Amino acid sequence: MNRHGDDTERTFAALPPAQGRGFARTWWGQAWLKALEDAALDGEQVKTGRRLARAGAVGAVSVRPGRITAVVQDRDGTGHRADVLLEELTEGQWDRFLDLTVERAGHVAALLDREMPPHLVEDAETAGVELLPGLGDLEPSCDCGAWDHCGHTAALCYQVARLLDQDPFVLLLMRGRGERALLDDLQSRGTAPVDERPAEPEGVDAAEAYAAGDILPPLPALPAFPGEPGPPPSLDTEAAPAPGVDPAALEFLAAATATEAHRLLAATPRAVPGADVPGTESAWGRPGTELTLGQDAVRLAAGSPARDVADRLATGSGRGPEELASAVRAWRYGGVAGLSVLEEEWTVEGEALARARAAVESAWEEDERPALRARGNRWTVVGAPRQLRLGRDGRWWPYRRERDRWLPAGGPAQDPATALASTTVPEEDL
Repeated sequence: MNRHGDDTERTFAALPPAQGRGFARTWWGQAWLKALEDAALDGEQVKTGRRLARAGAVGAVSVRPGRITAVVQDRDGTGHRADVLLEELTEGQWDRFLDLTVERAGHVAALLDREMPPHLVEDAETAGVELLPGLGDLEPSCDCGAWDHCGHTAALCYQVARLLDQDPFVLLLMRGRGERALLDDLQSRGTAPVDERPAEPEGVDAAEAYAAGDILPPLPALPAFPGEPGPPPSLDTEAAPAPGVDPAALEFLAAATATEAHRLLAATPRAVPGADVPGTESAWGRPGTELTLGQDAVRLAAGSPARDVADRLATGSGRGPEELASAVRAWRYGGVAGLSVLEEEWTVEGEALARARAAVESAWEEDERPALRARGNRWTVVGAPRQLRLGRDGRWWPYRRERDRWLPAGGPAQDPATALASTTVPEEDL
């Protein structure tokens, strides 16, 4: 990747072919592709673009404010210059976006970690600032003469989705601001101008007094971030527990609470001196999600409790031991959504069915597509212990038949070929 000195253009080298993987793994990358797929008048051109991008036919991609450009080669080797235009934000819109970003330190931290916070995008939309493209916002231009999206501009969009996955600043550059200029603007807004700062209070500043020394002994160093949750308290005492109190269950709940507290602390590493632990999302779903008793039992069981506690959780959730083990496996791959895919079978109809069939048809070349038998939301590979399950959100979940039971084999993917590839990988390698 090369950056020009004025920070208004970035050039990304051609990416290798994307065989066996999806183009967008982040929610903002998927939103980018949805803007293309929903607006294109010719679905066949979108499929052609997906095949060209997957085959590595897109050359180096140039990203500038309002425009992305690349040379895309047809199957016969003919190159075409493809451009996709996206309207830049106005100065007023940038001002509102920058004000929203500096309101929460977590927004800036997320951008620096190459993440696009959903709340930032939602707040920006409320303020009239559309960061992600919507229907008709991606305007195509190609020297092949097509007036709508052709296979070349569609291939460019699919390739850019992979770039967006790696760095959301690519989208912000398309909207008009380079990374360096944007960060400078954020830094300037995070520091109040001199004439707006409150008057200095009378007296001696505490920090200056402490720096003078000989006042207090040196403070101890801040504790390092713990690499793992601490051990739970032991309730194995000679005293008999109170009636109705199960020491093993209490020990497990204390350990589960410590694990969740550690996860929450790791999700904000900048608040923990010396921490270098990436943030993680809870499998519960969105903040505030309420779990059913059955779902919460699976969540607790995923914490690897003692055998007697696991047996109680299985009984309490109406599952047998093997059913609980399958549910725990689904939970670890996808939380509430993964558990729903395991336990629910539903009929795919109308537009959802048309989209699913189109996804299956375009995921493989004609001579590579496996024979699939569909029943409800489940597509089973004919003659093989492999299966795809369609979630209600449109994602595909891989399953593998083991000991006469269909078990989850990996996390979800937007592309059915990517999901099915997970069924050939041993679980311990996923």
